[in-house]
Amino acid sequence: MYAINKFKELPFLDLYDKFIKDSKTGRRLQPDGRKISNGTIENYASTRKLLCQFSSEKSFVLRIRIVKHLDKKQLIVEKNYWTKFYRSFTDYLYNDCNHFDNYVGHTIKNIKTFFNYINKSLLVGTGEFHKSFYIISEQIPILTLMPEELNFFIYNNDFEEQLPERLREAKDVFVVGCTVALRFSDLVALKESNLRIANNNYYLAVRSKKTITDTRIKLPDYVIKIILKYRGKYKTLLPSFNKVDLNLYLKELLEKADLTQVVGKQRAKRGSQKEMVKSNNGKKYAYRFCDLITTHTMRRTAITTMLTMGVPEQLVRRISGHSPMSKEFFRYVSFAQSYQDTETERMFEKLKELSFHVLN
Repeated sequence: MYAINKFKELPFLDLYDKFIKDSKTGRRLQPDGRKISNGTIENYASTRKLLCQFSSEKSFVLRIRIVKHLDKKQLIVEKNYWTKFYRSFTDYLYNDCNHFDNYVGHTIKNIKTFFNYINKSLLVGTGEFHKSFYIISEQIPILTLMPEELNFFIYNNDFEEQLPERLREAKDVFVVGCTVALRFSDLVALKESNLRIANNNYYLAVRSKKTITDTRIKLPDYVIKIILKYRGKYKTLLPSFNKVDLNLYLKELLEKADLTQVVGKQRAKRGSQKEMVKSNNGKKYAYRFCDLITTHTMRRTAITTMLTMGVPEQLVRRISGHSPMSKEFFRYVSFAQSYQDTETERMFEKLKELSFHVLN
């Protein structure tokens, strides 16, 4: 138990360090009893770094007080302190660090989680001032390949033959990722043990690192061909890439495929949209489709392709590992529906062009 003196200020960062340590060691768990993921702990550490920078650069002393023995006047002082902290810290994130709504929102969410921890787990009793910390977020547009574009990467042999070897490997990883809907961390970790063969059919059986959910998906011929091509060449089923390098390769790959249409990029600050541009040799350019492709595009493309092609939502959720009430998943459903509507309208237009002549 953390030593607490109810009559003195408590060191904010010391308590935050204990929050991170307990998350690492398993003393603090998720609500369902699972350990906190390494990615989440890294996010906590990033928030700590920002707090240290803010405190140093803005001369803002970070401290915590127990509210139990404070009188009304002292409670007002405490309320004003945390109101000032929230305003000053978010101003620092937006103005000094040039962060956008999503990042600021995630950072504030980490701080609120920390306060819930010290109040409930350490029984410090800091009050509920942190509940007024507003978490702002933004809806980042879903960027995916259309089925016709995915078909090009799967079946266009002439395009593939023009690619250098490493880019060809990146293309293969991209195609598999756009098919099986796995998270990047699960995709690059695929091994021989994840492959199942039954009645000449190939399956991937995977337990997600993030959600600890099991998925099993039947593989189409083109994915089987890719897997067999690299079988025994790497420790994993697919060529090995780190996320940074693969992101660069994917941008180059889509540029070579002429997926260079200008799509723009908007990000929000305090709810106001701002158009982003690229800088190159002193010139500014609008973002193209290929510029915005990342490893996340693979999973998003797989999910929307399944939905677009009529795979039932329940089955797609089972493959992707989303919960039944996932807001993120319903965004995919909405996105896929808009594509289906476009294709349906195109069919109706073609129907208008048809004519039937009755023979006399």
